[in-house]
Amino acid sequence: MSLSFLLLAVAALCALSFYFGRQRAVALSGGRHSNLHSLPAHYGAYTAAWCGIPALFLILIWYMFQGTVIETLIISDLPAEIVNDSGQLSLALNSISLIAAGNGEHLSVSPEIIDAGRRLGNLQTVANVALVVVILSAAVLGLAVSYRKIEAEMRARNNIERIARYVMIGCSAIAILSTVGIVFSLLFEAMHFFTKVSPLEFLFGLEWSPQTAIRDDQVASEGAFGAIPLFAGTLLITLIAMCVAVPIGLFSAIYMGEYASPKFRAVAKPALEILAGVPTVVYGFFAALTVAPFLRDNGAVLGLDVSSESALAAGLVMGVMIIPFVSSLSDDVMSQVPKSLRDGSYGLGATKSETIRNVIFPAALPGIVGAVLLAVSRAIGETMIVVMAAGLAANMTANPLQAVTTVTVQIVTLLVGDQEFDSAKTLSAFALGLVLFLVTLGLNVFALKVVQKYREKYD
Repeated sequence: MSLSFLLLAVAALCALSFYFGRQRAVALSGGRHSNLHSLPAHYGAYTAAWCGIPALFLILIWYMFQGTVIETLIISDLPAEIVNDSGQLSLALNSISLIAAGNGEHLSVSPEIIDAGRRLGNLQTVANVALVVVILSAAVLGLAVSYRKIEAEMRARNNIERIARYVMIGCSAIAILSTVGIVFSLLFEAMHFFTKVSPLEFLFGLEWSPQTAIRDDQVASEGAFGAIPLFAGTLLITLIAMCVAVPIGLFSAIYMGEYASPKFRAVAKPALEILAGVPTVVYGFFAALTVAPFLRDNGAVLGLDVSSESALAAGLVMGVMIIPFVSSLSDDVMSQVPKSLRDGSYGLGATKSETIRNVIFPAALPGIVGAVLLAVSRAIGETMIVVMAAGLAANMTANPLQAVTTVTVQIVTLLVGDQEFDSAKTLSAFALGLVLFLVTLGLNVFALKVVQKYREKYD
């Protein structure tokens, strides 16, 4: 039974539990809900919760450990010479998986591997059947126990609120632990990288050449890991994108929020927000096939040496992509400014433009700063447009007409294909990711300070 079908079965049991629990509460009330401590729906929700939550918890635990347990059982029956060799073990496990899936007819393997593949198939079948039995049994047991506990004096609403609070605490804990796990995974691998490469060389070096050298006359015996060219390229493209997105986005937000008619706004805002839904690879094609040739051809007319892949082409198209983030969020923030502030400004004789400059814009500034920083984060994390329009060359330049690369592009390049996670080349991707994380954290702290300053003034 597939996971989706099992979840549908649990959902159906929860719906049935809700019905039974509500009907029992109605029967206990004698037709008068005032005889119950809580509403009948609370009793139904209580029964549904005790039916679904244990089943979902068991599904989560099962899928977390099922693969590891089965793999351990399979490995325990393999010959010692295979188990002790990581390369042979990995190849054997792949062959066993193919045999278990029924796709191993073309494999030339030992009888032990064939037997292990058949055993794996049997174990997976038994595990799937056991999963269905255990989950459905847990759901039915939860339904029966909670149904029997329903009484007129039972505080069902309090129990449901307590369960909801625990669920929200669990979701918050998952979010926090995920963030902590990401940080520690980056930090651990980055520290491993810094044992091979000096942090000073990484943070202040001017040459980026992470490939392993095969000759003594190359950059270095272990490559060059100066990340300044990557940081410069990232900042250059982000700056160009912000120069496009921020003015256009803010002006369009001001026009749609303060000057445009309701009919025009109803059409223009959704049309503008469509830009946010266009896949980034489409923007990349547009940048590579339209914008970059246009800049190159017109630059040649003006006597400028414009590269076929340039930071300007990537930044312009990225700025167009980011316009909806700035425009839509800024419009929403400015529309939330209290009408009393506008009326007070008009009552003092201010014009519409003066009201926008001196009242609405300052009052909405915290939200606008948040919108701009969201756009900055979006620009820093963009990859496809840079790959297709700016190239992969780690050039140390501030010339927007030249090819550059960014941190995210290099992370993707370093982690594509088969990699050895003990080499400085691969580990440098984690160091770059850690730097990006710290930069984003700094932007968020700065935004928080701005929000706190102006919120005290305008709240």
